[in-house]
Amino acid sequence: MTFEGLDGCGKSTQLAREFERLRQRGFPVSTTQEPGGTWVGQQIREIVLHAASDALTPFTELALMFAARTQHIEQVILPSLEAGQVVLCDRFTDSSVAYQGHGRGISLEVILALEESLCRDIRPNLTIVLDVDPAVGAQRTGARNRAASEKASRFEREGLEFFERVRQGYRRIAAQEPERVRMVDGRGSVAEVHARVSSLVDQFLGASFPGDLHGA
Repeated sequence: MTFEGLDGCGKSTQLAREFERLRQRGFPVSTTQEPGGTWVGQQIREIVLHAASDALTPFTELALMFAARTQHIEQVILPSLEAGQVVLCDRFTDSSVAYQGHGRGISLEVILALEESLCRDIRPNLTIVLDVDPAVGAQRTGARNRAASEKASRFEREGLEFFERVRQGYRRIAAQEPERVRMVDGRGSVAEVHARVSSLVDQFLGASFPGDLHGA
C-alpha cells in the first residue's frame, strides 16, 4: 500500500496515523519510505533532496530514484511481504511517473521500462494520493521548514507550475488505474482527511483479509 502526493499534501502524516490504527487492530504492518528505507537509499535521499538545484540532471535524478528503489525492494519490501506484513510505503514508482515524468518531462516509456526491468513486478495493491492545490502544499512545507529551522529541499524549491504538472500526473495515473489508485481530498483537518483515508483502507483490507475487520 503506497501513499503519494505533492510535497506538503500530508501523506506522511496520514501514513503514520494509518500505521498506528492498523497496528492497534492487530494487523502485521510496517512502514518505509522512498527514497530511503535502506542505508543506500538514505544516502541517495540526501543527494536527491539536498543537492544544489542544478547539480542533477532530470535523468540523473530518475536513475538515482530507481537505484534507491531497487535496493529498497530487495532489502525491505520483499522480505516484509514474504513475512506476511502489510507494507505502508511513503512514495513508490508513481512518484517517478508524476515527478520525473510529468514534472521533469522525461518520457513515460523510459520510466515504465525501468520499472519493468528493475522492480521485480512489485506493484502496490492500493495507492492513496492525497490531492491538494500546489499553493496549499507550498504553504504547508514552508511552515514546516520554518518550524524546524530547515531549508527547503530541491523539490520544495520548485515553482507552482512544476507542482501543477505533478498534480495532473497523479490525476492521469488515477484515471488510468482507478481500481488501484484512489484520489483523496487533502483539504481539511488531519482527522477529517484520515477518516477518508481509513475508509478506503478498510474497504481494501476487508476484501483482502475477510473477517479481519469484524467489529471495526
